[in-house]
Amino acid sequence: MPVYNKLVRDNIPQVIEAAGKTCTMRTLGDEEYRQELRKKAFEELEEYMDAKDDATAVEELADLLEIIHALAECHGATIEQVEAIRASKAEKRGGFKEKIFLIEVHDE
Repeated sequence: MPVYNKLVRDNIPQVIEAAGKTCTMRTLGDEEYRQELRKKAFEELEEYMDAKDDATAVEELADLLEIIHALAECHGATIEQVEAIRASKAEKRGGFKEKIFLIEVHDE
């Protein structure tokens, strides 16, 4: 019997039952939920980093985006608010499209 002890997507218990299995689960409180979302973000980022092809990488990015949506809600924000902040930062400081790699800054 595998033990997972991790946050899973909402429909996973139904997927397990549809496969003819049973599972044990519980609903997390707000603070524990936030902590588990943070852990899940690292897990999904690691899976993205391990991706061997573009299709897998994009799938893992979608998982990360789902976590970002949930974290935004945990912090009392909408994904639209997060996007507005992202766009504002991009306007002021730029994005990452130019592929600039800063080596050092000289004080003169």
